[in-house]
Amino acid sequence: MKLLTLALAIIVLVMIAKTYLLSFRFQSPQDYADTGPQFILTQHLSGEILSEGVIFGPTGKMANSFTAKMVGEWDGDTGTLSEEFTYSNGVTQSRKWFLTLGPDNTFTATADDLAGEATGIVSGSTVQLSYEIILPESAGGHTLKATDWLYLTADGVIMNKSEMRKFGLKVAELVATMRPAS
Repeated sequence: MKLLTLALAIIVLVMIAKTYLLSFRFQSPQDYADTGPQFILTQHLSGEILSEGVIFGPTGKMANSFTAKMVGEWDGDTGTLSEEFTYSNGVTQSRKWFLTLGPDNTFTATADDLAGEATGIVSGSTVQLSYEIILPESAGGHTLKATDWLYLTADGVIMNKSEMRKFGLKVAELVATMRPAS
């Protein structure tokens, strides 16, 4: 019986370690420092961009899908990214990000549905962005901690994966593509 209890405890510890040490949450910008092509915010988030994605709920089932038209505009170290979403349930949403480049490949961003300021870092072919998003009242009005990773592919398509958490538990996940409209 003691051996079985020990084996179960080891299995649980391994599962916890995998979840917390070998997961999406624990990748680091340094992991991608030597990857290419180089992600350049003012280039790759500029002009008209088309996006398609899916949103998964806390059980892992698809909760919604969307298409979005985006327009990125830059003036020196500041820019905007305007987004117009159409969800599969018929809901539409607009968001405008205000981006400011900082030192050492860092940047900040704000938007009307954020609590405070988002912080980001560009590293190699990736961008990591962390922020707190306030859901619309129709979705409960919750504030979620979000982590976005953008991965630039060789053909210029950006793959976006995001996790949203409440009290440390994953409650939603987003996977999307972003590509130049032209």
